[in-house]
Amino acid sequence: MYISFTDSYKIEYMSPQLFQAIVYMTVSALCFTLLNSVVRYVDHLPTFELVFFRSIGTVSCCLVVIAKERIPILGNNKKLLLLRGLLGFTSLSLFFKAVQMMPLGSAVSLRYLSPFFASAMAIVFLGEKMKKIQWMFFVIAFCGVLLLKGFDHRISLAALSAIIGSAFFSGLVYVIIRKLGTSEHPVVIVNYFLTISTIVGGIACLFNWVPPLGVEWVFLISMGFFGFIAQIFMTKALQIVEANLITPFKYIEVIFTLLIAWLVFGEHQTWVALLGMSIIVLALLGNVMSKRKKGHKSAS
Repeated sequence: MYISFTDSYKIEYMSPQLFQAIVYMTVSALCFTLLNSVVRYVDHLPTFELVFFRSIGTVSCCLVVIAKERIPILGNNKKLLLLRGLLGFTSLSLFFKAVQMMPLGSAVSLRYLSPFFASAMAIVFLGEKMKKIQWMFFVIAFCGVLLLKGFDHRISLAALSAIIGSAFFSGLVYVIIRKLGTSEHPVVIVNYFLTISTIVGGIACLFNWVPPLGVEWVFLISMGFFGFIAQIFMTKALQIVEANLITPFKYIEVIFTLLIAWLVFGEHQTWVALLGMSIIVLALLGNVMSKRKKGHKSAS
């Protein structure tokens, strides 16, 4: 339902579907936050060991769904699916490494630069266009990165390189998923990513295995569960309403992360660091809204 003031300005009442999608996305963001918090709690363990435990739990859940729904496990475009899996594994490994080297809130905020990398690379690989205002938001986000890095001595150059690399490879993953389109079942796409992560991470951690102690086993096993629930609820949210309407609510993960990092791990953020994070998130929201505006124009 709309109330129209002009031809170009409309106020949309929140529909039951949108409210439900917001709830789903909020649950997803909370589960991703809990997963990342586990990585911070056991950050003394090797990175590939964390990747292995993160992946194997979710793979088990995916295989149950694939078997129950009788979904062809190998998919159609095996080369692209394998590439998506390898890139996803690289992005995940770099992200976990960054979380071990820098404040949790900063790592999560900086990883959200991936949509800008996705938009830029979609120009090259998919022939898509990027509007001037989107480039402006990218520059604004980059200024937020410089502000965050320049005034937070806890973020080393190595940590910044790891998290920017994670965002870059995550952006490549978005491009490949868009290239795959609807030709592959979402569970198959996720399963390729996590199966490859389980295999490669499992083999790699054999060379540097650190036995978890006591309750750490419980936290490590919970990573796969949190990851699966987060993926499912995010997918449900995207299935109910348009992506441009619900995607901005995913950034509530930054707020959840900052709160848990402060309350549980005692990570304090300076006002300058919070300003840098805010600039990054606002630039990302601006990028999403500019795409939404473009979508409305093309539909009218």
